[in-house]
Amino acid sequence: MSSRSARTGRQPREPAAPEMPKTLVDAVLPEHDLDDEGAYLSLRFAGLDLTSRQVNAAEFEGCRFVDARLSGTRLRRTRFLDVAVERSDLSNLRAESSTMNRVQVAGSRLTGMVWSECAFRDVTFEGCRADLADFRFSVFKDSVFRDCKLTETNFHNADLRGVRFEECDLTGAQFSGAQMSGARFADCVLLGIGGVTSLRGSTIRSRDALGLAHTLAGALGITVDDDAP
Repeated sequence: MSSRSARTGRQPREPAAPEMPKTLVDAVLPEHDLDDEGAYLSLRFAGLDLTSRQVNAAEFEGCRFVDARLSGTRLRRTRFLDVAVERSDLSNLRAESSTMNRVQVAGSRLTGMVWSECAFRDVTFEGCRADLADFRFSVFKDSVFRDCKLTETNFHNADLRGVRFEECDLTGAQFSGAQMSGARFADCVLLGIGGVTSLRGSTIRSRDALGLAHTLAGALGITVDDDAP
């Protein structure tokens, strides 16, 4: 969201949905296994085991992953464009210098997933378990986390300007050094988050802010004592 939008309070737009092709071809192994510099177009990866692969400079465009398993896979300089991920296991997947553009990730397991120094544009994470995930130094644009478990997720030094967190559990999440101007939190759990002072410029619903009270007091050197005179 632009700085002008943040000043005027204009609601951020919904992320653009993936532009999916009308028909998809079912991917099969080994023909469509993940390889360096592979180009995967208009494919449906349904129920495939793609775990523990190591892939460099691959491209996925107009693809759908359904009940797929990519846990432990390592991606470098990989691009996802117009992709949908549903009920898939991406736990402990590691991506470096990779991008997501017009991507929807729904109902998937992202525990321990690492996307550091990556770029996200028009991305929606919905109904996902992403505890202990790592998005350090990544840049988000027009993106939403909705109904996600984000406990102890690491957003250290991430650019989260304009990102929306809706109905998420962010207990123990780390925001140190993050850019948060225009970010919005609605119906979220914010207990024990790290880097609370980095939330400057964000918007938080009043009932969510109660969970920040002790954390913010500690960051400011304030002792909360109900028995104080």
